[in-house]
Amino acid sequence: MEKIFNNTQVAFALKSDTELDRAYFLFKMISNEPLVRIGAAVTNFALNVNLPVEGLIRATVFDHFCGGVNENDCLSVVDKMYTKGVSSVLDYSVEGKEEEDQFDIALKMTLKTIDFAKERQAIPFAVFKPTGLGRFELYEKLGEKQKLTPEEQAEWDRVVARFDIVCSEAHKKDVALLIDAEESWMQDAADDLVTEMMRKYNKEKAIVFNTLQMYRWDRLDYLKKLHEQAKKEGFFIGMKLVRGAYMEKENDRAKDKGYPSPICATKEATDVNYDAAVSYMVDHLENMSVFAGTHNEESTYFLMKLMEEKGIKTNDNRIWFGQLYGMSDNISYNLADHGYNVAKYLPFGPVKDVMPYLIRRAEENTSVAGQTSRELALIKAERKRRKGK
Repeated sequence: MEKIFNNTQVAFALKSDTELDRAYFLFKMISNEPLVRIGAAVTNFALNVNLPVEGLIRATVFDHFCGGVNENDCLSVVDKMYTKGVSSVLDYSVEGKEEEDQFDIALKMTLKTIDFAKERQAIPFAVFKPTGLGRFELYEKLGEKQKLTPEEQAEWDRVVARFDIVCSEAHKKDVALLIDAEESWMQDAADDLVTEMMRKYNKEKAIVFNTLQMYRWDRLDYLKKLHEQAKKEGFFIGMKLVRGAYMEKENDRAKDKGYPSPICATKEATDVNYDAAVSYMVDHLENMSVFAGTHNEESTYFLMKLMEEKGIKTNDNRIWFGQLYGMSDNISYNLADHGYNVAKYLPFGPVKDVMPYLIRRAEENTSVAGQTSRELALIKAERKRRKGK
């Protein structure tokens, strides 16, 4: 398999020298763990007491990792990326809301992104988070098989109705819909609800996609069981595969509450688990579609090799590769350059509301060994290449 991810000319073709310098500065900062911790705390404080820092955040970390403050803001970024064959997934990244009116706003925004996707070839998927449409504690209570009060039951019925409105609209407009995964202790209720939506709306093909976090050691078994159910009941499975983003939180909670951690014991075990799920899905493409969300070069090559061995076309619509905007451009743009389906998650939302997302990205880059140094090495190589012209 030809190694293609070191081509920095393709990776950074859309970045001006100034943008490349900014990316270098950002990843240099992110590589310093204490700095990330202090920066996150200071930023939260500044925003909470309304210090005028939004402009600074926008000009640096926000514009690097986000498409804009609203969906229209994102369109110039969407169009620009699509000139290189990289598609976009508009992701309304407002997190941690608890109020019904906030859930209704997220519902409206998700429906709007489905309309955007319907109108634009450059946006092949819409996406939402389960807790964007309902309260975390409600999922948690249901997942633990606790009885809901009549008020909670009415509240849950509204969550189910929101899911159904979004999935039905996606089905009607023929737009694939990714539903993100969250913490394991709320995920069971979300999984059951998403499976219900697959049964209803995935009768002809995969429209509704759930997400499996493969750092959880139980997810491959879950996928196989779901496959049996899908074959029996005649529906298609759409699945986004990721490694996962809540590792410290998951391990800490398991320790605090005295249950076995749901997370694989080692990074290697997670990698093996991820590739096994990819392999299983590629073996069953007759009733599955896979969105491989990964910044890992080896896993990406692994999927490319599987496709080559099985004679699957690079642009087969049942296989998509995905990365986050602002990260791993060497993977995204080189894949697109070789004819693969690739989409970047493009977060948007008011600066203040998107901060939890941005802080998680910074922490993730700090904690994933090698991620930041790889980004820095590639940026350095491209700066050197441009100077040598």
